[in-house]
Amino acid sequence: MTTKDATATLSDIEAFSALSKAELRSMSRLMTAVNVKAGRQLTREGEPGREFMIILEGQATVRRKGKVLATLSAGDFFGELSIIAGVPRMANVTADTDMVIEALNRREFSTLLDENPRLARKVLVGAVKRLHQIDSGLAD
Repeated sequence: MTTKDATATLSDIEAFSALSKAELRSMSRLMTAVNVKAGRQLTREGEPGREFMIILEGQATVRRKGKVLATLSAGDFFGELSIIAGVPRMANVTADTDMVIEALNRREFSTLLDENPRLARKVLVGAVKRLHQIDSGLAD
């Protein structure tokens, strides 16, 4: 995917829609596009997290302690909790279909948040919502 393609795709994602074209270009230069085959485990509960991932195409399931918490699709992101807090992965994420994701390592993710305060706020709000969802899901 070219920077131009990635910028256009990112602008369609709600979390990134308020960013300027220059901010989106900067963001897309930091990311690495990855093709993922169906069935691949993208994160493992309890293991260290090294990447933040944005789904461009495809679908994945989030499970914690074997319980399905969510289904993710294009526009969703995951991995921010481990990167922000330096804690182990809180859930397993497995590709249900072939996928295209954009990945950022810890350094790239930190640079992205430092350079884009509006995005940082959206990611942090998303992280808090996700923690609440995980906490609520385990209470059931």
